[in-house]
Amino acid sequence: MQNLQKALGYTFHNEAHLRLALTHPSTKLPDNQRLEFLGDAVLEFCVSDMLYHKYPQLHEGELTARRAALVCERTLSVIARTLSLGPCLIMGHGEEQTGGREKPSILADAVEAVLAAIYVDGGYEAARDVIRRLFAQDESLIAWRGHDDKNALQEYTQAHGLDLPSYAIIAQEGPDHNRTFTAQVSVMGRPVATGVGNSKKAAEQAAAKAALQEYRNRPGQSEPPAKGATTCV
Repeated sequence: MQNLQKALGYTFHNEAHLRLALTHPSTKLPDNQRLEFLGDAVLEFCVSDMLYHKYPQLHEGELTARRAALVCERTLSVIARTLSLGPCLIMGHGEEQTGGREKPSILADAVEAVLAAIYVDGGYEAARDVIRRLFAQDESLIAWRGHDDKNALQEYTQAHGLDLPSYAIIAQEGPDHNRTFTAQVSVMGRPVATGVGNSKKAAEQAAAKAALQEYRNRPGQSEPPAKGATTCV
């Protein structure tokens, strides 16, 4: 864990926080899911703050799209690999045998948990400083990440005067080491499409991709319906 702390540029006062952040649910030990929940919020706020001050010329929609590209599973898994986070994870034998240390969903969740652990251990400023260092090259991270269907759907709806898409996990099944999630995406409060993935974020990406395809395949309609129009499930 010393090498990880060096890569983060942060030394824990209580290494138990970091150990918990690195513990995957497959171990049946106290795991990192609560920290992941907290880290998601800490990360989104700190990245929003960073972008707000770094790009005073961008309007709200552009800032939102850029943030979505930075806090997505793909980008976080890239950051996890730059930190060599995978080898540090504590996980069950079954998950490890199926390549868990390299799964983007597990790596992304672990990054969020580690950032939450820093927040719990050292406070907001410590977490903010680490996040600013990790995301300093935001242009490169976004370019490397490539296409993002959630981001594309968001840009698509905003371009046509609609509210931002919203996502909900409507089903999950399977054991912890091989769980499948089903996500539903809605626009203007109306369900548009569903998607399935081996993580919540992957399921949301699949749902966004299906929604884009749904809009584009409607006969005689190349864009989403206007506000108040009926949408198909």
